[in-house]
Amino acid sequence: MSELEPPIGPTVAAQLLESRRITPEKAVEVRHLTLRVADPAFQFVEGQSVGVVVPGPHPFGNPYHLRRYSIANARPRPEDETVALDILVRRCFYIDEISGERYPGIASNFLCDARPGQDITLSGPYRSPFQMPQDKTANLVMIGTGTGVAPFRAFAQLIYERRGGWDGQVRLFYGGRTGLDLAYANDEETNLADYYDQASFKAFKSLASNSLMSSSDALQRGLRENLDEVWGLLQAPKTHVFLAGLGKIAQVLDKVMSERAGSVEAWQSLKQGMIQEGRWSELIY
Repeated sequence: MSELEPPIGPTVAAQLLESRRITPEKAVEVRHLTLRVADPAFQFVEGQSVGVVVPGPHPFGNPYHLRRYSIANARPRPEDETVALDILVRRCFYIDEISGERYPGIASNFLCDARPGQDITLSGPYRSPFQMPQDKTANLVMIGTGTGVAPFRAFAQLIYERRGGWDGQVRLFYGGRTGLDLAYANDEETNLADYYDQASFKAFKSLASNSLMSSSDALQRGLRENLDEVWGLLQAPKTHVFLAGLGKIAQVLDKVMSERAGSVEAWQSLKQGMIQEGRWSELIY
């Protein structure tokens, strides 16, 4: 943590409507939170994030702590009188490099412990590298791990629930350390594999085969198992790639695609072309 927190800018009051654990008790805790903002001036679009302001005091004398979370639902409808937004929160802990002691993450534990009716201060929304193409014939390739699936849920809601469908192909490649990590995607009300239009949407979920395999390792296996599917889409001139998750996810994708392309240079040439054409976006944390 830095000695001084960055300025938070304008804030807005929100109320926690629902906090639902989406992983079983014996798994790492991940919760789906729904917040309501009464101020109609607070608006967001898919792919953006909000800051959660945790009141202090905190280490180094900071009066507040700020943590950003991707919004996991589509923008408000014009007829909505209040703004509701969903976020995914994984209860986190970190190890002090000097003492070796384990400490709870400030924002994640604050949110996981919050109860419905509690007031929570938000900042933002913040700009995102993720921008939905206007062309409904474009292909969307979404690749993520862990709670990185949040903005992809918002995209799926927008194009299938709000816009009534998508003419291009939409693919989600998602890696989880265990099947419990995929509980959110398996929820019958928000199932990204079954809830949306099967004519254009497919989700490929890959699980870790042992306790030592990370979510990125699982994603790597899933990409290899469906290599022809993703490689074919990457050749199309209307394909947009969205990458979200931990830093290693980009390394995984580069490794798998370099092997398929025949060399690192060939893959980087294809990737750089997509970047220059505005068809490549990353949200890495």
